[in-house]
Amino acid sequence: MRQELFIKMVLDAWNVRLARMDKMLAELSDEQLQKEIAPGKNTGAYLLGHLAGINNRMLVLLEMGEELTPGLYETFVEKAEKEIIERPSVSQLRAEWTKINAELEKKFALMQPGAWFEKHTAVSQEDFAKEPHRNKLNLVINRTNHLDYHLGQLILLKQGAGAN
Repeated sequence: MRQELFIKMVLDAWNVRLARMDKMLAELSDEQLQKEIAPGKNTGAYLLGHLAGINNRMLVLLEMGEELTPGLYETFVEKAEKEIIERPSVSQLRAEWTKINAELEKKFALMQPGAWFEKHTAVSQEDFAKEPHRNKLNLVINRTNHLDYHLGQLILLKQGAGAN
């Protein structure tokens, strides 16, 4: 029962942040997302691609399957925005965001409680034996905080503080 409570708390927090992000994306136009958050900083579109790439990679890290959109992580996480030569449109990024999160939701619902406390694929067996808190549920906590951080940045675009 205790495991289920922890899992529910984490997934509820995750789902609240996703809902806030979806609401933010619905309120921002494609044009707004193409603006820089602040002068010389990333655009909202880059942040959307970044978050989609992070969530896409979660499928692999949580042993839930392959990435749905190969290349998102490499484009929007491993590269700085100025290094990207070809990128998907904002509407494509919106669609990827929705598709990836729907798949995560489906896979999260199928995960057995004990599996959340197993190691994720970025942790070795040796490290996990020393640090069992580096588990799948903790990865979702980390990604929830990461999402919240970037959501805070996107608020600047909504408020019109982004660079023109």
